[in-house]
Amino acid sequence: MKTAKHKSTHINYKAGSMEGKMKGIHLALVVALSAIVSGGCTNVERSRDLNNASVPASVTALQVCSNCHGVDGNPKSPNFPRLAGQQEDYFILQLKNFRSHHRSDPEGYQYMWGISRNLTDDQIAGLAKYYAKQTPRRSKEAQDPTLIATGKEIFEKGVPDQNVIACMACHGEKAQGIGAFPRLANQYANYVEKQLEVFQNTQGRPGTAMEFVVHPLTGPHKQAIAAYLQAFPE
Repeated sequence: MKTAKHKSTHINYKAGSMEGKMKGIHLALVVALSAIVSGGCTNVERSRDLNNASVPASVTALQVCSNCHGVDGNPKSPNFPRLAGQQEDYFILQLKNFRSHHRSDPEGYQYMWGISRNLTDDQIAGLAKYYAKQTPRRSKEAQDPTLIATGKEIFEKGVPDQNVIACMACHGEKAQGIGAFPRLANQYANYVEKQLEVFQNTQGRPGTAMEFVVHPLTGPHKQAIAAYLQAFPE
């Protein structure tokens, strides 16, 4: 019985020692992680923290937004919109619509709901200013000259006998955009076509004039407009 008692005491001692070691390791990890997080937060010039309103908009653009939209708002992939030179009012409205989940087109909300969730109005305004100052670049992808010519005609004059209005009526003669109407010049054709489909066939972007404008557009119309906008002359 004495031996058993001795073993029990010995085991409890070891167990207590192990528990103490684990607590020590846990405490060390907490301290280490706290140091890392603190260091990351203080280095705002490299921060990817979207919850930190003190991070400059230019840093957020370079550290986060550039993954899809390029460092200067000119993305390499046609799946993402060109943000360089975009109208500030339009940019602000779209980010706020993503933040409130008012805009829910699939390719938008899959990325933008999470990214915009905790952005403040000041952060959004800062990003809008940053991208408005960037220089948009034309895509090097070749487009069918006939398609471009048709798109130019629709953009400038519409198709009156089919109730298609001229795009330039709202977006400006150089497709530069006006206030809440976006810049379309040099936008990727792939992106433009997808957004026209969203306006025409879904409720992903409700409450805009485009719901009515796109109604009479045919597939060839959309393709031609998109091709012209991507190749828009400088």
